[in-house]
Amino acid sequence: MARVLIDAALARRLVDVQFPQWAGLPLTPLEAAGSDHAIFRLGGELAVRLPRHADAVGQAQKELEWLPRLAPRLPLAVPVPVAVGRPGFGYPWPWGVSRWLDGEVATVEVLGESAGAAVQLAGFLRALQGCAVGGGERTGEELAERDEDTRAAIAALGGVFDGAAMTELWDAALAAPGWGRPPVWCHGDFHTGNLLTSGGRLRAVIDFGGLGLGDPACDLTIAFTLMSPASRAAFRDALGVDEATWTRGRGWALTTGLNAYTHYAAANPRVAAQTTRQITEALRG
Repeated sequence: MARVLIDAALARRLVDVQFPQWAGLPLTPLEAAGSDHAIFRLGGELAVRLPRHADAVGQAQKELEWLPRLAPRLPLAVPVPVAVGRPGFGYPWPWGVSRWLDGEVATVEVLGESAGAAVQLAGFLRALQGCAVGGGERTGEELAERDEDTRAAIAALGGVFDGAAMTELWDAALAAPGWGRPPVWCHGDFHTGNLLTSGGRLRAVIDFGGLGLGDPACDLTIAFTLMSPASRAAFRDALGVDEATWTRGRGWALTTGLNAYTHYAAANPRVAAQTTRQITEALRG
């Protein structure tokens, strides 16, 4: 994925020219921004998000279209889109401005053992899946579409993780019966890094770039990035997940964990630790 150099000077020019009403507001880069977007705090109330690569393009427009319609039905805060910016000054893609959401990124240390937080997350997913708001696009790939890349990653990382166990889980996930029901709303990237907390409690869910209609198994990744076995059991019980969906969810956690580990772990110790846990917990079940 080709990446674009994004700095505060570029973000400043884009904001000042396209949204002059905010030209006087201070702009501060967030060092902990994710791999898909460069994020800047604009004044005290706004956030600017610029995609870093082509695969992340389209999130701003998607959030502007759908989140205002879904938000009233959800029990946790979600981003409030304000505007979508245009390409400019050599930057090639649309970008977004939303209301600033206070909070800290959720961590295993704070919430991993919390059955209450697990049940709360299950409630969020139940509410999202139950939203009767039609017209959304299907989510991205199916598990089977990731088969070649996942098996290549398993082979490459067999010395880091248990290759036989990964293969067994991946085979089981592909063989599990499919959803077989009408598609439901899915977050599409539901992991620890996209949850905000305040005072040790869940506050918001962010980063809806993967939002769409599909198999809700993809959102079970949160059970393996955040939860302990005990809180994971509470989550599964509260959500009412059947065995086939749970197995597919473990497969999603495995394949996304392997992808992130392969691309980022060597250069980012934080990603290495997070994805190691994700893969290990997915194998654990």
